[in-house]
Amino acid sequence: MITKQEVLNAQEQWGQGVVKIGSLKDNRAECERFASDFLDKQYAFEQGAVLFKPTKCSEQQFRGLKQEALSYFIAGDDRACQEDKGFAIQPWTKVRFENFHLILENNRAIAMGNYFFTDTNGDEAKVEYTFGYQLINGELKIDLHHSSFPYNPEA
Repeated sequence: MITKQEVLNAQEQWGQGVVKIGSLKDNRAECERFASDFLDKQYAFEQGAVLFKPTKCSEQQFRGLKQEALSYFIAGDDRACQEDKGFAIQPWTKVRFENFHLILENNRAIAMGNYFFTDTNGDEAKVEYTFGYQLINGELKIDLHHSSFPYNPEA
């Protein structure tokens, strides 16, 4: 059975990876290598379908391929989706999760809540998320990633 601590560890590693990607933005080759490895380690693209719905997308809201996720995280001249600006190269200095609830099963876990991204000015961006995890060879890998900004009735 997947434990709460395993999910918390996976979330911590994900957040640290996002911060690391941003820290490498001035060294494009290293940033690309790290981001690609990050996606391989954190996501289940090699296992099959990944349901990836990133926050800041309106033209191509749903991404099922690693190259499309990479495009969202780091953009670049060869990005797969033209609307991408490189979410992870913001850069962010910290990512923290506040879980609303976790569903834990033998080989699957689902987490939902808010995560907060701290920028270089110390300001936080609040984003709602749902992550689905599969246990693959002893590692949790994301096969469902949905995030969005909270509803704003004044918008």
